[in-house]
Amino acid sequence: MTNSPSAAPSTAEHNVFLKMLPITLAVFVGFLTIGLPLPVLPLHLHYTLGMSNLVVGIAIGCQFGAALLSRAWAGGLADTRGAKRAVVMGLMIAAISGAVYLASLAFIATPAASLGVLLLGRVLLGCGESLIITGALSWGIGLVGPQNAGKVMAWVGIAMYGAYATGAPVGTLIYGPYGFFGIAVATIMVPLLALAIVATARPVAASTVRRVPFYKVLGKVWVPGFGLFLCSSGFGVITTFIALLFAAENWGSASLAFTAFGAAFIGARLLFAHLPDKIGGGKVALVCVLIETAGLLLIWQAGHVFAAYVGAALTGFGYSLAFPGFGVEAVRRAPPQSRGVAMGAFMAFLDISLGITGPTAGAIASAASVSTVYLAGALAVALSTVIAVYLMVNPPRAAAS
Repeated sequence: MTNSPSAAPSTAEHNVFLKMLPITLAVFVGFLTIGLPLPVLPLHLHYTLGMSNLVVGIAIGCQFGAALLSRAWAGGLADTRGAKRAVVMGLMIAAISGAVYLASLAFIATPAASLGVLLLGRVLLGCGESLIITGALSWGIGLVGPQNAGKVMAWVGIAMYGAYATGAPVGTLIYGPYGFFGIAVATIMVPLLALAIVATARPVAASTVRRVPFYKVLGKVWVPGFGLFLCSSGFGVITTFIALLFAAENWGSASLAFTAFGAAFIGARLLFAHLPDKIGGGKVALVCVLIETAGLLLIWQAGHVFAAYVGAALTGFGYSLAFPGFGVEAVRRAPPQSRGVAMGAFMAFLDISLGITGPTAGAIASAASVSTVYLAGALAVALSTVIAVYLMVNPPRAAAS
């Protein structure tokens, strides 16, 4: 009898892991299509096509803008047609984006035309990413229940940022001998592997209950969503300008900075993924955004490459649990029959943040320096402490959960 209390949670954790495994693997493999170009796309745009820092920021950010505009559609499709179908469609669109990347290389002699085609690929990838992540979150919550929403977000997040951490050095290795051609081919092939992973995975039934309109769901989740918006700027400045910061400081490849960010991100989730569900998302988010802020400030003042690696790791560690911290608060406030839409609405704040961060950071880098971008990111992340405190003192009503 003395073993029963500890055995039950262990069994529950094991069941969540097994049910989430195919979804987690598919998201990891699928998101390599985003991770692979991270350290090399800014270099391709800046040095091969001769584009300015502002254009680099716009090109990176347009993917997130496309994801934003497709969130409501992706959430509605996950609720009404099935979350698995949303994931499958997203992976197919991601593969098509790789083909468009490949087509952009036919116009290298005309940089503006090549950029235009490349932007189309970024837009398609944004739509695919929207379907993959919204569908995966809705699918996972449908399989293991809303009481495990934090764990679902943790495992999906591990897959996402594990793909960033793994994809960055692999992308650098591919780019060396094969250039952007190799990145484009990999972007075509990788989502097809993810499709094979989820082909036999158990779906969840689409909702037959009348859904709450998107704008009403948005009204339920906008406060934690705004917290996500602010804290995601730290992730945004890492993905958009860390490669150019390393180039400006003559620190070599930035791939290890992405790895440091991703490894710390994954480590935090493996160790502490249970905390948002257990003690509350607001409390977890408050501590973690302070850690993230410290990491960005360290990158801003880094005088050596090692300090930049440490700053990237602290940023990843803090952002890791800030994301599900705010996410658990969103799920607890959302109508149960519209969780796909709720996840789409919540993730839209991530898209807005990353879509704005790219061009804004580009303008700051052009007006001041690349390192100043990290000071601005730290200030934005620090503001999310206000949202975390608000959520702590204003718990969701029982009816919303």
